[in-house]
Amino acid sequence: MSDRSYRFTHAITRKPAASIIAGLRAVDTGTPDLALMQAHHAAYIAALRATGATVIELDALDAYPDSVFVEDTALCLPSGAVTMRPGAPSRLGEAAEMAPHLEALYADVKRISGPDSFIEAGDILMTETEILVGRSARTNAAGIAELAALVAPWGETVREVHTPPGVLHFKTDCSLLDAETILATRRLSATGCFTGYRLIDVAEGEEAAANTIRFNDVVLMPAGFPRTRDALLAAGYDLREIGNSECAKLDGGMSCLSLRFTSKP
Repeated sequence: MSDRSYRFTHAITRKPAASIIAGLRAVDTGTPDLALMQAHHAAYIAALRATGATVIELDALDAYPDSVFVEDTALCLPSGAVTMRPGAPSRLGEAAEMAPHLEALYADVKRISGPDSFIEAGDILMTETEILVGRSARTNAAGIAELAALVAPWGETVREVHTPPGVLHFKTDCSLLDAETILATRRLSATGCFTGYRLIDVAEGEEAAANTIRFNDVVLMPAGFPRTRDALLAAGYDLREIGNSECAKLDGGMSCLSLRFTSKP
């Protein structure tokens, strides 16, 4: 299971729906431009494919404005997948839409089903040794406990942590750069939840740069954060900057746009 948290053969994405202009947002910073979002999304997919990965592009779901953010619907692990139970009522149906695609790829697909359980995978950071899950407005203690019970037979360890107040998802403020290193905002790293890991802090005022993805040998990061970019380059990472202005209007980032996994022969 070496490098299981950042080396992948496959990714699942979903085309942005025209209904995305009605997507959820914590703060209204303007209506997303669908054409520009589509262009950014195409660049994102091209960057994934350039690493050698197979990218599965699912059709848009107009009934679910936020469905481009596929990461929230499931957690993909080496031994199987778990479909989530989103904490936003308008997103509850998205996990069911994703399930058949995962069942075609995995022999074992479990699901969060407790009526009191809520969990979105934007709150889940998988590392080489553990699965960190942040309590947030979208993920509760019951959801975390249910996930821990479901993945324990696969030898996975879940550790509950806390998302800072006012931050939508745990991974809004952090991302994995390699087996030992996490990129994080100071407000999150100050909680002590990353003890034992090497930390790189995003630059002050560039908190939105914290959500990147390490995908094989490349780190995909949102464009427009030069000081954080320079820090990552200085640390030796191979970067690809992707436009994210429109997804950012809906609290979306690099990790939100794909499910990443390794297909077993």
